Amino acid sequence: MSNKLQWIQDELKNLHEAGLYNRIRTLSSPQGAWLVVDNKHVLNFCSNNYLGLANHPRIVQAAIDSVKKYGVGPAAVRSIAGTLDLHLKLEERLAAFKGVQSAITFQSGFSANLGTIPALVGKEDVIFSDELNHASIIDGSRLSGAQIIRYKHCDPGDLERILSEQRSQFPRALVITDGVFSMDGDIAPLDKIYEVTQRYEAVLMVDDAHGEGVLGKGGRGIVDHYNLHGKVDVEVGTLSKAFGVVGGVSAGNPLVVEWLRQRGRPFLFSSAMTVPDVAACLAALDILEESTELVDKLWENTHYFKTEMKRLGFNTGQSVTPITPVMLGEAPLAQQFSRTLFEAGVFAMAIGFPTVPRGKARIRVMISAAHTKNDLDKGLEIFSEVGKQLGVIS
Repeated sequence: MSNKLQWIQDELKNLHEAGLYNRIRTLSSPQGAWLVVDNKHVLNFCSNNYLGLANHPRIVQAAIDSVKKYGVGPAAVRSIAGTLDLHLKLEERLAAFKGVQSAITFQSGFSANLGTIPALVGKEDVIFSDELNHASIIDGSRLSGAQIIRYKHCDPGDLERILSEQRSQFPRALVITDGVFSMDGDIAPLDKIYEVTQRYEAVLMVDDAHGEGVLGKGGRGIVDHYNLHGKVDVEVGTLSKAFGVVGGVSAGNPLVVEWLRQRGRPFLFSSAMTVPDVAACLAALDILEESTELVDKLWENTHYFKTEMKRLGFNTGQSVTPITPVMLGEAPLAQQFSRTLFEAGVFAMAIGFPTVPRGKARIRVMISAAHTKNDLDKGLEIFSEVGKQLGVIS
């Protein structure tokens, strides 16, 4: 037998031995505060379903109704025969929700970054990127061919230092940051970053995947949170988290959006968002624009859970958002903690290298507006029991 793939077997073995092998569990129920996972009924602390919209009856019905009218698949890329009036309506509504002039949708938030970044810079240019930016930003930056220079995490001073040294060497410069960092739950100082970019003629891009539906008035995101409307050149987001569906968006300066319609490769070379996804996103926007109730509930749950976890003695890092990392250090302990939680009825996955640096493994708890206080109390009780059992808290 050929041994040309033996290296994969060896690497998989190494992952198992290091406690870094990712076991993918299977759901057999709708998203919600409780799930059926691997045939076990468990409390859900894993999903990005911030507002509980993934199984909201209005969103489900909107998807069903749209399929009856339009069918399911778009059957073409947007630039040939795949643009439905629904797509244009969603883009108009997203732009209005975000308080910008224009928006373009992609198949996912990941695709939005892969389409946007290479369209804005090329091999003669430079990208200044926060050192903890999401993998999709890293991959989009690599695809662009531009030189990539990382600055210290959430450090506008370091960004300015690097810009002052490097900016003049490149015709075009793009500064990219996550808005909310998905592993630690901290927020970029976007107002200070904007001021720096202004001094150096750099285009500013923020990925607001974990800010939409969470930060700002009624969940309008990090740009609204900092009142930077009209100042951020391009805002990338996802429709798969707080919106409860799937898809991506780039919004902001209409020149950027027009250019992406001409040069955004996922837009040009991959089929459009499906009909039920678009209709479901429109229904999610309806719900968000009608009331802040779900966003308010999300933050109420977040403050309660974090306060109680800290009282129990857990280290929840630097998070200021519903993302709640329970810092454990080494990956084997995090995996054991996750398994023990699951046995006790809580679904909360371990996060380790390479998603987070070595030595910073954690359980990442995702709080949702779908959780009741009883749900949170049940989770806190089980976290306390497992924490004491494994010697994490006393």
